[in-house]
This record gives sequence, structure tokens and C-alpha cells, in this order.
Amino acid sequence: MELINHPIVGECPNCARELSAGELACPQCHSLVYRAELDTLAQEARALEQQSRNGEAREAWNRSLAMLPHDSKQAEWVREHMRTLELAQATTEGTQGKPQTPAWARRLGPLAPIVLLLAKSKGLLLAIFKLKFLLSFFSFIVIYVGIFGWRFGVGFAVSILIHEMGHFIDIKRRSLPAEMPVFLPGLGAFVKWNSLGVTKRQIAQISLAGPLAGFLAALGCLLLYMYTKDPLWAALARTGAVINLLNLIPVWALDGGQAANALGAMERGAVLAAALALWVYAGSGIFFLIGAGFVWRLFTKDKPAAGDWNACFYFIALLVALGLIVHGIPAEIGRFPG
Repeated sequence: MELINHPIVGECPNCARELSAGELACPQCHSLVYRAELDTLAQEARALEQQSRNGEAREAWNRSLAMLPHDSKQAEWVREHMRTLELAQATTEGTQGKPQTPAWARRLGPLAPIVLLLAKSKGLLLAIFKLKFLLSFFSFIVIYVGIFGWRFGVGFAVSILIHEMGHFIDIKRRSLPAEMPVFLPGLGAFVKWNSLGVTKRQIAQISLAGPLAGFLAALGCLLLYMYTKDPLWAALARTGAVINLLNLIPVWALDGGQAANALGAMERGAVLAAALALWVYAGSGIFFLIGAGFVWRLFTKDKPAAGDWNACFYFIALLVALGLIVHGIPAEIGRFPG
């Protein structure tokens, strides 16, 4: 491919590190060198898929492989997606009126028709993904209804759903592949998605979109409490705010950990100062935990060369917004029922 025969030699657009000829990813911040070209190819391929032009879509995805490190997760996803498109194409094209079956599918023997049928039935596959989402969400509701009663249990489950849909919607609006949320009772929920040329800033924005949606859900509950004076809404508002704050602790498995990856030393120090100020203001130990996490992240070696102040202000704004809800609803009013 021309881009590979004549690779660029310059600076990384994300961290400004000097790049050597032939590098497909920055050795320092791991950003993809051809991110803009990959985004363009991905949009072209998805447009072709929507028109059921799967052969042309596969060619577009195949061109992107030349701009991706061979062992990267993005390249792995592209190769798997191309196999799925090959299956779909095999069911719609034929030779002399007969459908073509790829060689690897023929090796499946009697199972091949089933696999090809599933690949062709996009609606059926979509229904399976939706069923996984619905079943996990239903079990999530049942468990928390059993613990806290139906009113709080359903409200709590819906608030977690809103948080996860914040991630899902932000991912989909960027035209990135994602599955509906899967719920794990007692552990929370997650959205499975794949990134193609996604920067640390974009990952931070996607990570913080969940707590933002969670804040909006908590704010809605607070407004309902102010209107109805029903303590249930106060409990849901405070609980939602607390859970979303816990999610902002900057450790790997939580949203705050993913967002902190985009922050340099100065930005991490700014979030630390904000967390400690909110700890004094709101009197909640969660802000101390967030601050302690950022003290630790000041000394880790994962800081980018160029920090992201937009992500920093986004992070601080969420801390303040959620802190105001926690501070505004006394613990004795907003406690768990039971």
C-alpha cells in the first residue's frame, strides 16, 4: 500500500514524539500514526455495509490493516470483522445460481449451513445480543428488588442502566462498534466495544460519559424529591451520586482510571486539588479516596507527554456536580432503604 511504501517521518500528533520511518504506532503514547486515515476508511466501510456491499466493505477494512500494527487489538478486530463480512457475502453471492461457500465454512461439514444462516440473519444476531442485555438486566433488577424492595431496586437498576447507556451512546455517536450493556449483579455492568484509532482523549471522553449520564439521572431524582418530598427519590439521588463518584476513583478497572490516562502531571495535580477541596466542602470520604488515587497516579509512569486540559476540566466538573448532590442530601435522608 502506498502509505506503507512511503511512510511519514515526523512527530506524533498526540504527544509530539519524533517518529521513525515505518512506525505505525507511537512508542511513547501508543497513538496510531494513521489515525485520520483509519477513521476515514472505517466510515467508508460502514457506509458500504449499510448498503449491503459487503465485498467492497471488506476491501476497505483490508486496506486499514496495512496501517495497523499486526498484533494490535484493532487489527485483531478488523480481521474478525472481515471474516463476518465474508460469511454474509457468501450467502448473497452465487455461481450459476448457487450460493458460494467459503473453504473454511465447508470444513465445518454439517454445521456450515447453521453458521452461514446465523451470519445471514442479522436480525437474529441482533436479537441474541438484545436478549443477553435483557436477561442480564432482568436478573440485575430481580436481585436488587429482593434486597431493597421493588421501588428502590427498580430505580437503582435503572440508574445503573442510564450510566451504561451514557458510555454506549457516546461510543456509537463516534461510529465505533459496541454491544448493549451487560449487567453483573453485585459487580455492576459494562459495555463491550472495540476502538479503531481512538486517542486517549476520546477514551477519556467515553469513560466520563457514563458518570455524566449518572449525574443527570441523580439530578432527575433530586428534582423529583424536591417536587414530591418522597424520601425514595432522595435515596436514589444520593446513592446514584455516590456510585458515580466511586467510579471516578482513578484505578484501572473504573471510569476514572481510564480517564486519568489522558491527564499529565499538572492535570492530575489539578484534579487532586479539586478532590481535596470537595472533601473539605462535602465531608464525604469518597473525595479523599479519589484524591488518594491521584496522589498515586502522580508517581505512575503512564503520564502522556502532552496532557489534556479538556479532559481535566470535564473530570473536575463531574466531581463538583456530583459533590453538590451528595452535599445537598443529608445521609440520614438519602440512605439505602431497609
